[in-house]
Amino acid sequence: MRGKLYRHAMQALDRALSYAYRDRRTRKRDFRRLWITRISAASRERGLPYAQFAHGLNLAQVGVNRKQLAELAVHDPGAFECLVDRARGALQAGASPG
Repeated sequence: MRGKLYRHAMQALDRALSYAYRDRRTRKRDFRRLWITRISAASRERGLPYAQFAHGLNLAQVGVNRKQLAELAVHDPGAFECLVDRARGALQAGASPG
């Protein structure tokens, strides 16, 4: 029917556009969740939970976003290890009195 009748074709088009709009936002949400999962797994392997790792990076003023952190965690573990050490150092410096 959608190929033959104008009204059905327009309804199908409207539905497709609304699904496309909705799913563009869902895709962003899904990728953010994937990146956080990858970062969390990699940082826990190195003894630092995700929340502390993120806070340590913030204290160390490291401006790397989640997408880049996830890529480093998967493809360059050495660089990710350096970031974990930097975050750990910033946490220890922030926790020490004085």
